[in-house]
Amino acid sequence: MGSPTGRTLPVFLILVHIYLHGALSQAAGPVGQRKPFFERLRRLEEQFRRFQEVTLMHLQGIASHYNLSFDIEARFRSLARESWAMALALNQSQAAVQGELGHLRTWVQRTQRRGRKADRRLLALSASMSEGSARHAREQETQRAQQDVRALQDTLLRLTPLVQSQGTRLAALEGQLRVAGPGSATPNVTLAPSRPSNPSAPQLQEGGQASRAPPEPRDPPLDFAHHLQGSQEPLGLGNQQAWPPESPGEVCNVGPALIFPNASTTNVGFLHPGFLTGLRALSICSWVRTAADHLGTLLSYATEENDNKLVLHGRDSLAPGSVHFVIGDPAFRELPLQPLLDGQWHHVCVIWTSILGRYWLHVDRRLVATGSHFREGYEIPPGGSLVLGQEQDHVGGGFDSSEAFVGSMAGLAIWDRVLVPGEVSNLAMGKALPMGAILTLANATSVGGFVQRVNCTCLQLCP
Repeated sequence: MGSPTGRTLPVFLILVHIYLHGALSQAAGPVGQRKPFFERLRRLEEQFRRFQEVTLMHLQGIASHYNLSFDIEARFRSLARESWAMALALNQSQAAVQGELGHLRTWVQRTQRRGRKADRRLLALSASMSEGSARHAREQETQRAQQDVRALQDTLLRLTPLVQSQGTRLAALEGQLRVAGPGSATPNVTLAPSRPSNPSAPQLQEGGQASRAPPEPRDPPLDFAHHLQGSQEPLGLGNQQAWPPESPGEVCNVGPALIFPNASTTNVGFLHPGFLTGLRALSICSWVRTAADHLGTLLSYATEENDNKLVLHGRDSLAPGSVHFVIGDPAFRELPLQPLLDGQWHHVCVIWTSILGRYWLHVDRRLVATGSHFREGYEIPPGGSLVLGQEQDHVGGGFDSSEAFVGSMAGLAIWDRVLVPGEVSNLAMGKALPMGAILTLANATSVGGFVQRVNCTCLQLCP
């Protein structure tokens, strides 16, 4: 569309042409006609002047509108820049908020894990206090039993002189019978009433002869009393009692061994591929050697749902040698493994089945602990992360040096069934591995930190 100036110019040219044509016509006409001509010319000039004023006003209006549109465009550009800056600041603030929310979420998860650990420690402390009370009651029962045994020994010691005197009288009677001989009158001898039913005492017969029992050694009651004193043992220690360590002898062909030299959180072994199917029973057996003041974590199995689906771990806050056997946190049982902290090799088997929740702990072929109603009917799910030497706070990580294992383990194997005592005994003596093992140390394809993998011909030759 053209501007107003472009439309006004042709009109102006037409008016000029008409004016010139009229002027020429009037010049050719008579003088009497010039006066109307000048009047018309004057009117035309006034019209042209008014037209110029109107045109000028239009041009000024156009110029003012142009300046206004230019200002509006500049303001729009300024607003666009400001909106872009505000969007950028909003994105930055949103990213910062997301970061803060991520940190907050991580902190909440750590707080929840610490809360669960605190709950487990409180449960362990409660169980330890209950166990301490039970142990105190057993000790009192043991003391009462020892007092009864001492009372029995005192009674036997008091009876010993009486028995000796009866032996002396029997010897005198035998001498009298030998002196009397056949056909002699038998003296009227009455035995002490304390031996009326002794089958070895001589019985007088009708013919005046005495039938003699085979001679018995003198002072047997004294020897018997001394034997009772030497064989006195505490009674009623229950199914979790202290047991002396046993040397395994020479054990060979146990397979590879892993050595964890210190409590670094980088010292870890991963068993691949883990559990491929759910487990309703399992047996975990391994040779273990450690000289630390606590056992640490032997095995840890974590899933996305729960980081303590299966754990055998001890930490420095527990009693020395105590291990928590965890299946599906927070359920656990505390197992006594104190004699393992002597720096010698020991064979350990932990067995569990969901049928009645039964579990067994074998150490060096001995049944050390057993129980029931532990995760009855439970199934350990597949697809998790199985770690040796560290306790996981999340899948594949979150290790704590206070729960790390320091020592050596060899011949580790896992079954998805319950091993019978004969199979456990054969394992502890270095015989063939029972059939059906789903994982062994050969599956420890990934080790980290300072962990060393060694192959020893015999257990006693492992470093």
